[in-house]
Amino acid sequence: MLTNRFTEALIYATQLHADQKRKGSSTPYVAHLYAVTALVLESGGDEDMAIAALLHDAVEDQGGLETLAEIRKLFGERVAHIVDECSDAYTTPKPPWRERKEKYIERLKKASPDIRMVSLADKLHNARSLYRDLQEYGHQTWKKFNGRQKGTLWYFSALVEVFKENESNFMIEELERVLTQIQQIAEQ
Repeated sequence: MLTNRFTEALIYATQLHADQKRKGSSTPYVAHLYAVTALVLESGGDEDMAIAALLHDAVEDQGGLETLAEIRKLFGERVAHIVDECSDAYTTPKPPWRERKEKYIERLKKASPDIRMVSLADKLHNARSLYRDLQEYGHQTWKKFNGRQKGTLWYFSALVEVFKENESNFMIEELERVLTQIQQIAEQ
């Protein structure tokens, strides 16, 4: 069951990301956070994992290590640890894209199932959004990604392999299916 902690995290995440939009769109960023949280809950995640899903981008996008310390104080060590492990940068500007992604993939290989579940939900929602944007806007969609087409396809492929090595569930199967659809569009 979800308690008042979840409600507090929902409000906190909404306030942190209130002025943020999804990359290259007018969609409020919190839509992504809510979708990732729903996927975690649908996959059997507990309240701490759901809270971490709500906050998984807070450190990267809204204040770095100070925000992580606040999350630890407000929601506990387990939530803060998951959020920390789902983050690939704490500074602005962020380190080079490829370097960050390679390090993230290596960390994910050793991560706990809780961390991988939140990460997988995040990547699945990102892939779904990419697929939808490719259908609607075509190849110009790649321009909004630091890795462009080649790097983004490499990253999602590497993530699928890491997730498949460690477990099997509907999110991995769907991520693999969506990635195949993205690759088909990319080849056109």
